[in-house]
Formats: sequence, structure tokens, C-alpha cells
Amino acid sequence: MLTILGFAMIATFLVLIMMKKMSPIAALVLIPALFCVFVGKGAKLGDYVLDGVTDLAPTAAMLMFAIVYFGVMIDVGLFDPIVRGILKFCKADPMRIVVGTAVLAAIVSLDGDGSTTFMITVSAMYPLYKRLKMSMVVMTGVAAMANGVMNTLPWGGPTARAATALKLDASDIFVPMIPALLVGLLFVFVLSYVLGVRERRRLGVLTLDDVLEGEKAEEKETETVLVGAGGSGDGKVDMRKGVAGGAGSGTDADEQDDDFQGLDPHRATLRPKLYWFNALLTVGLLTAMIMELLPIPVLFLLGAALVLTVNFPHIPDQKARIAAHAENVLNVSGMVFAAAVFTGVLQGTGMVDNMAKWMVDVIPASMGPHMALVTGILSLPLTYFMSNDGFYFGVLPVLAEAGAAHGVSPLEMARASLVGQPLHMSSPLVPAVYVLVGMAKVEFGDHTKFVVKWAALTCLVILGAGMLFGII
Repeated sequence: MLTILGFAMIATFLVLIMMKKMSPIAALVLIPALFCVFVGKGAKLGDYVLDGVTDLAPTAAMLMFAIVYFGVMIDVGLFDPIVRGILKFCKADPMRIVVGTAVLAAIVSLDGDGSTTFMITVSAMYPLYKRLKMSMVVMTGVAAMANGVMNTLPWGGPTARAATALKLDASDIFVPMIPALLVGLLFVFVLSYVLGVRERRRLGVLTLDDVLEGEKAEEKETETVLVGAGGSGDGKVDMRKGVAGGAGSGTDADEQDDDFQGLDPHRATLRPKLYWFNALLTVGLLTAMIMELLPIPVLFLLGAALVLTVNFPHIPDQKARIAAHAENVLNVSGMVFAAAVFTGVLQGTGMVDNMAKWMVDVIPASMGPHMALVTGILSLPLTYFMSNDGFYFGVLPVLAEAGAAHGVSPLEMARASLVGQPLHMSSPLVPAVYVLVGMAKVEFGDHTKFVVKWAALTCLVILGAGMLFGII
């Protein structure tokens, strides 16, 4: 009976969040509470939840302060020179532009938020793709794959969910996975080069002057039409420049560089005099994380407090920066604490143990010792057709219990579960992907047809590297 109720609870959770009948946070709380009553252990619900919250508090703290930290770093301009350097490197060469898209998306993904990554990447690169008449699905596909690999960062979501679901330390999952993830990221860069060469062969290589001269002719034509209709030519030109700032009509090199900023170079939160302090602080923080000098939540708590104090010494400014990132913080940390109810009920009632026993009986004995490999392969379709919440809180605990019965450690299972993220970031269940295709003016179906095969291949490369290095 517990086995049936366990699968019924997971199925109900998945269906409701995929059909968008409930938010993930509400579903994580209400559905397990209801099933806890069905099992006959409603009186113990409080104990299950409090145990779960105690276990998950460090993960929630890590996510909260990591989002604030990297959000403030974007605000103060830490990544601006990198964006400008990438755009200057790209010039008007399609190959360089595609590679630059992958590099930019990977760097900006450090903030752990897919929507922010796609907004900055598309804002910076869209004018170049449009002016050179490059394929927009190449831009969306490359950005999604790079972000998918980087999404495995402990504060990005999946690693925290895996740690939460299996009650593990996020650094124990992530740090050993770094070599395999670096191989996956390198593969994305190589793939970007190949796709860029294909675009170069299709379009040829132009100088920036050629592009701007061609655009000036188009602008004159547009202005003539608009003036004849009683409109303003300037309005049309500004629309085409977009968020990132489009190319101007001059040919002076400095003017061209200013035109291709990618990020607003005049925003009030910039702190150019503190650039090297912020850069060294970030490098030191990431180094300390990799070396495990302190727990990750403590590192980001200290880092967020320090970067806010130094960059925004006035209290109202600090409050404004915290408020600017409060929505992301609340959504992510709220999800973690809500998950305490789901995982607590699943574990406390014994449902997960009974489901794992059933899966052990179903999976051929010969496959038992290879449950990590099975999990890695299953993560591709499962994380594409269901949300990360559904996979990590509903499916992974069951697979982990089945793996444990055959001597496969929960850490190996958690690492294997991260393999499908490059494909997951193009799932129709990921809200950020709609930001990506919407800003790039790409049909979701076109994006899907282009990216699925390459993203799946990237996942398999990470899985292969993980097995080769003995991580999975």
C-alpha cells in the first residue's frame, strides 16, 4: 500500500505542476501533507517537517546569499569588461560571434539564474546576429547549452535540489564533478566553433564597417518610408538597437565599441573604482569553495555581507540592492523549505523505502551495480519532460534507495542526476527558456528542433567523462 501511495503522491505532484494547476512551492507542501493523512500518520507531520527544515537550512542559506552575491556583482559591473571584451573579439565574424555567445552565457551563468543569463546574453549578442543575418536558433541553442552546464553550480538549483533530496552536502556532490563539467563546457565551446564555422561559410566574413554601412543604407530607406507616413525615423532605429544598444551610424572605432556595450554602461550601481576588489573577492571566494576551506553557505554569507558593505556603504543603497534580488531569493529559498515537507513525508512515512524495494525487484540484478549510469541516462528524458522539482524530489530519492541496495553511494547517484541539465534548460517546463526565445524572437519549436540533439550529446559527453574519471 505504501508503494502505491508513494507513486501516487509523486504522480499527483508531477501532473499538477506540469499542468500548472499549482505552483511548485504549494505542491511541495500541500500534496505530501494530504498523503501523510492518507497513510494514517498525520499526527507526525510536524515532526517530519521540522526534521526536514533542520536538514535543509544550510542549503537554503547558500542559495539565498549566493544569489545576492552574484546579483550585486552584476550590478556593480564586475562582468562588464568581460562582455565588452567578448563583443570586441567577435567583430563581424560569425564564428567568433557564436563562440563569444557560449563564453558570455557561461560567464554570466555564475549568478545561478537562467533568466538573468539569457537577458544579458541576448541583449549583448542579438544586434550582431541581426545585423549579420545569422541564425537566431544558433544563438539560443548555444546559450541554453552553456547555461545548462553551468546550471549545475551549487547555487544554480539542481545540485542544491539533489543535496536536499538525498540530505547530502552540496560541495561533496559538486566539487568532484568539476572535471566532468569542464569537459562538457569545453565540448559546448568546440560545438560553438563548429556551428560558427558553418555560419561563416553560409554568410562569409564582413568587417564591422561593412555591416554598419549596409545598415546605414537600410536606415535611410526606413526613414524615408516613415517620414512619408508622418512617422519618425529615430523611433525605428532605436527599436532595432534593443536593450544592448545597437550600432550607430558613425565608423569611428571608439563609437563602435560604445555601441556594442551589451550592458547599460551608465547604470547608477556601477562601482568602477572597486572593480579589482570585487574581482579578487570573487576569485578568492570560488577558490575557497573549491578547496573547501569553509562550508559553502558560510562563504557566501560572508561574501554577500562584505560586497554589500564595501560597494554600498549607505544603508538605503544596501536595502535597494537586496530588494532588487529579493524575488529570486524568495522563490529559491522558499522552494527549498517547501521541499522539507515533501522529502520529510516521503522518508518519514516509509514510502520511499517501499518504492525503492519495488524498483530493486523490477530492475534486472545485472543492472544493479550500474544504477549511477542508469540514473545518468534517465536524467536526460526525465529532466526534459518534468521539472527539476519533480525529478529531484520525486524520482531521485527512489533511484538512490534502489542504488544503495546494490552498493552504489548516494553521492554517485546525485552526481549522475546532474548529467541531464544541458538538455533540461531547453525544456518547455523551464520558464527561463521562454525569456530566451522571446527576446531572440525565435519560435520555441524551431529552438527545440535545433537544440535537442546537440544538448543530448553534451549530456552524454559529461556522463562519459564522469565515468572515465571515476566520478560517477
